[in-house]
Amino acid sequence: MTTTTDSPAPAGVSRWPMVLLAVGHAVDDLYQGAVPAIVPFLVAERHYGYLAASGITLAATLLSSVVQPLFGVLTDRRPMPWLVPLGMTVAGAGIGLSGLGSSYAATWLAICLSGLGVAAYHPESARIARRVAGAGHVGMSWFSLGGNVGFALGPVLVTPVLQAGGLGASPFLVLPAVAAGLGTAMLLRRLSGPRSAAQHTASAGRDDWRRFGLLTVVVIGRSIVTFGLNTFLALWVTQRVGSRTAGEVALVVLFGVGALGTLLGGVLAGRWGRIRTVRTAYALSVPAVAAVALVPGYAVFPMVAIAALTLYVPFSLHVTLGQDYLPNRLGTASGVTLGLAVSVGGIAAPAVGAIANATSLQWALLSLTVLPVIASLAARGLTDPPQHGQVRPPEPTEAA
Repeated sequence: MTTTTDSPAPAGVSRWPMVLLAVGHAVDDLYQGAVPAIVPFLVAERHYGYLAASGITLAATLLSSVVQPLFGVLTDRRPMPWLVPLGMTVAGAGIGLSGLGSSYAATWLAICLSGLGVAAYHPESARIARRVAGAGHVGMSWFSLGGNVGFALGPVLVTPVLQAGGLGASPFLVLPAVAAGLGTAMLLRRLSGPRSAAQHTASAGRDDWRRFGLLTVVVIGRSIVTFGLNTFLALWVTQRVGSRTAGEVALVVLFGVGALGTLLGGVLAGRWGRIRTVRTAYALSVPAVAAVALVPGYAVFPMVAIAALTLYVPFSLHVTLGQDYLPNRLGTASGVTLGLAVSVGGIAAPAVGAIANATSLQWALLSLTVLPVIASLAARGLTDPPQHGQVRPPEPTEAA
């Protein structure tokens, strides 16, 4: 199969394009983090019940999870860089419209629209970011960090705006998407350039679906455990320590150390290799996640920091591994490893809540340790593939 491998970024412009791409990624994923921040305002002003409130969150995560790989398949057939600015603009427009409709159906559809925009953004943006980053791992770590920071900043943007103007002020939330969309569109025009015929027709090597399948198991396992911690950590630490402030601080530790881990992953991969880094991180995450649920009192904070570090170190490495396992289907690989990694955990969060209701919150958090165990076992089947743009050597035929 032929590939439409992008030409490398022009010499001398790799730093600022990656900065702008990371900022764009932050703005796009900000609208994912905005959804749970909007829910309390919907409950307060429109008197939504728990089921209706959970339906709003599910509208964003479920649609994004399902559609994101489909956008990847489409962009594998034909690169669509215009989806990057359009996707983030649509993501912002959906959030901006969510406070205007008086009916539940209108609100639900607006959140769905935002999820659709998020899904459209990720496959092509990750392809372009890999082109700018080249063979190194640190560049993709910065790009991935942008998404993590944006998700965490969602409530920081939403809460003061809606506190000041109520749900009727939601259209103001679209402004970051418009600004970042225009900036990204100008960046893409600068990066576009002629490609040689060889770049259009040269084979990028075989797609390794078996190892990509194992990587997908790793990605889903990590997504569920991190989303579970995002959802229930503050409540657990509040119960453990007896302070709501302590619960909020625990989330700051989770997101802050997680951001550090995302950057550290690229550095460690450059020294140890991606596979060794991923395997080590997940092996260490098993006792770390268990310790979050078991240690007493304020000892939970260093355990949260260690768990965050081990769970976020592999994040950007998933993206580059996926792209190298599927060199002819970069959009599909990016849609799964980058987009699905964030959204699929939201689908499983109600199951974790059901465990908490049936037993206790501590047992629900302990159940999360199953996921890094599965991810660690699946990671043992991974091997380091040729990097993007290199040809995979033929594998020896295995005896029957």
